[in-house]
Amino acid sequence: QVQLVESGGGLVQAGRSLRLSCAASGITFSINNMGWYRQAPGKQRELVATIRWFGRTNYADSVKGRFTISRDNAKNTVYLQMNSLKPEDTAVYYCNTVDPAGREYWGQGTQVTVSS
Repeated sequence: QVQLVESGGGLVQAGRSLRLSCAASGITFSINNMGWYRQAPGKQRELVATIRWFGRTNYADSVKGRFTISRDNAKNTVYLQMNSLKPEDTAVYYCNTVDPAGREYWGQGTQVTVSS
């Protein structure tokens, strides 16, 4: 059974930082692509950042230079370091994984709220 468990969300003032974590189980983590997505109220879910199994990263333009995605294969965990947070970063953040067969899984989400 695949499980993705996010943590690290919360309420923070604009300009501050948060680090999200996503602990994965039930998958061969080292060969899975991992990603973070977010969904703000009334908006569609959007890509934030992805990291391929071999380490290549990709970011949404809105977070480039502020967010960093990384992975620790020994801990089966993917991280999202979020710096210089803005009120428009407020959303539920979801962890995502896609395995080599193309099967996709989602976490339950963690709320990030940035106050101005």
